[in-house]
Amino acid sequence: MDIRLIDENFAVTGQLAPEDIAGVVAQGFKTLICNRPDHESDGQPLYDAVAQAATAAGLQTYFIPVAGGQITQENLDEMTAAVENAPTPILAYCRSGTRCTNLYGIVQQQKQR
Repeated sequence: MDIRLIDENFAVTGQLAPEDIAGVVAQGFKTLICNRPDHESDGQPLYDAVAQAATAAGLQTYFIPVAGGQITQENLDEMTAAVENAPTPILAYCRSGTRCTNLYGIVQQQKQR
C-alpha cells in the first residue's frame, strides 16, 4: 500500500483489497472512501468486498465512484458530505490515488468560496 498524506485528516492510495484493511486500521484510519467504479478493470476487487471487510474492522465506508476524469457535481456534493461528516483520518482509494486527490482538491477549493 502506497499511502500518500494530503493533509492531517485525508490520505489517498491505489486500489485496495479486503486483505489490506487490517493494515489500513493499523495505520489509524477511521473512514474509507472508494472513488473507483466497480468493473473498471479485470480482476479489480469490488467495492462490496472491500467495504464488508472495512465495516467488519470498524471503518465507516463511502462509495463515491468517479469515472476516470469525469468528476460530476454529484460526486463533489457526495465527497463534500463525506469529508465533512466522516470520522477522521480518512483514506480514499481509486486505481492510483490520483482521482481521489483531484476530487478532494476541488472539494477544498469549493469550500473556500
